[in-house]
Amino acid sequence: MSFNSVNDILGVLQLQAKLQEQPFQRLLKCWPEVVGKVIAAHTRPLSIQRDVLRVATSSAAWAQNLTFERRRLLVKLNTVLPTPLVDIRFSTAEWYAAKETNNQPQTLLPRHHPSYLGEEINRHHDVESTAKSANAAFENWAEAMQERSHHLPLCPECQCPTPGGELQRWGVCSLCAAKGFSNNF
Repeated sequence: MSFNSVNDILGVLQLQAKLQEQPFQRLLKCWPEVVGKVIAAHTRPLSIQRDVLRVATSSAAWAQNLTFERRRLLVKLNTVLPTPLVDIRFSTAEWYAAKETNNQPQTLLPRHHPSYLGEEINRHHDVESTAKSANAAFENWAEAMQERSHHLPLCPECQCPTPGGELQRWGVCSLCAAKGFSNNF
């Protein structure tokens, strides 16, 4: 039985880790160096699917110019990646969406949640306690809900104000998500 030195074992483990590194993660690390700082500022790699790299660009002009340069970029990228790419597709379609998803996940503070009442409960408490009828109480409640939901983004399906967390999780509001879940059964 032969024993290997710790350095030999660590070397093998480092090599295995490098080989197992996902091609897209490696591409993200080297993207600015391979394409240059100017191009990197106007592009954002999105994914590799079937050996085709999808890249979001800041404008149609960048997409068109880079499409003409894609063969040169492919040669440079393939020297760095473990599995070669066969093509690159440039598009402006996901530039803004990619910008939001590539940033660190947003931390939603309790005051951003739609159920948060905070200062509003004190402001509306006197009005609600003096409401003479159910209609007046409902109007006060509806006004408070409209004020709270005014800043929320809209659901892409029903156009209703939707908390950001629901859009991040399902891509739609909870009601549209529930409808989609019920249609799957």
